[in-house]
Amino acid sequence: MDQLKEHFFKKAQALSAEVKQLLKEHGEKKVDEVVLSQVYGGMRDITCMIWEPSLLDSEEGIRFRGYSIPELRERLPRASGGKEPLPEGLFWLMLVGEIPTKEQVKWVTEAWVRRANVPEHVFRAIDSLPLDTHPMTQFSVGIMAMQNTSVFAQRYASGMNKSEYWDATYEDTMNLIARLPRVAAYVFRRVYHKGDQVLPDISLDWGANFAHMLGFEDEGFMEYMRLFLTIHADHEGGNASAHTTQLVGSTLSDPYLSLSAAMNAL
Repeated sequence: MDQLKEHFFKKAQALSAEVKQLLKEHGEKKVDEVVLSQVYGGMRDITCMIWEPSLLDSEEGIRFRGYSIPELRERLPRASGGKEPLPEGLFWLMLVGEIPTKEQVKWVTEAWVRRANVPEHVFRAIDSLPLDTHPMTQFSVGIMAMQNTSVFAQRYASGMNKSEYWDATYEDTMNLIARLPRVAAYVFRRVYHKGDQVLPDISLDWGANFAHMLGFEDEGFMEYMRLFLTIHADHEGGNASAHTTQLVGSTLSDPYLSLSAAMNAL
């Protein structure tokens, strides 16, 4: 078991016990009242989900696991010589609720590099689309085209025990996050740069490599990309795309199907 998965597993076990106790003591407690206009209005303002990683306040802004953006910019590890946080660090924080060390962030970067290979058939699937197809549609198709590599789908088809769902989901999620910059950059270069592709640079961190594959080599832009990906990593879970991910995932569809559906909701 890799070190992030191990940390996540330990936290999840403790949280599972807390949730069981909470439901035992307060399972019948009313949390909201719904009127007909809300139902017809698309569930507007209905309390309907639990979301822990982030909290959005109209006055204060967003907090990730209790930390404001200024606090994250100060406390999360940075690239060598950089001033902005690495999104790999925010990912670790979101999963386990702890500010990671530089070594732990380095581990995430290296793990995503190892998992970042995108099968060639994915690019062929994207290239089969008309060039004027919306970039987000192409991106969604690219995600769907990777679904045949889903660990969750393969293990579920083999009779995976329910207690192992989280493990297979973790593997798919790590693989997806590692691959997404390559797919997104491929679509961008296909649409806006006549298909002149820029290959990955495995010496770079996740955000910097994305900037590189888009065609930007300026360190300032790489810093911007690190910050951009960090502060947009979560949005409280109630927006259409995040909610779609939860809804589709709840049907035991794998993360590839869930994320592709979410992209279609943007």
